[in-house]
Amino acid sequence: MAASLNAVVTAIQAKFSVAQKIEFRGETTLLVERAAIKELCAFCKGTLGFDLLLDLSGVDNFGAEPRFEVVYELYQLATDAHVRLKITVSEDDLTVPSVVDVWPTADWHEREAFDMYGITFSGHPDLRRILMWEGYPFFPLRKDFPLAGRASDMPDVAFSKAAPLAGGPFVTVPSTATTKDREPRSREQS
Repeated sequence: MAASLNAVVTAIQAKFSVAQKIEFRGETTLLVERAAIKELCAFCKGTLGFDLLLDLSGVDNFGAEPRFEVVYELYQLATDAHVRLKITVSEDDLTVPSVVDVWPTADWHEREAFDMYGITFSGHPDLRRILMWEGYPFFPLRKDFPLAGRASDMPDVAFSKAAPLAGGPFVTVPSTATTKDREPRSREQS
């Protein structure tokens, strides 16, 4: 079903509780209830025609409560419509319903959010770490994770000392240059 973005938002608001609607730079974000996210995603795909899950990611709002958000970027190929859904997740309960059965592409996205933030997705068919090794006790994209890394007690699996960032292969050099010229680049190995 091809529809204007206003019609899409109206249809979502008529069927689901929307805590907040944010319009910014031509993009629409809807803050919705965590318990309804799976049903809402199925509605967006089946009824409203959002046939593509562009991305699913975690956000750490360290110092705020609820601390985490899960963001769903939905896209409708036929009309070039885009809508963003957000849910909040408290540190006390990091479980979110999986949407893998709605969009199979959510598989790796949910695994990454689990691996990097510790957000678990109930009903996920294979929720295991995707970037870090199994048994790694930390979540590297949390804002309280130290930039210098943490020592690992698993020397057979990976390094056992914190990985230094200063002087690493991708570094930025202090200067008065523009952001584009200062962005991290690969350092040539001599």
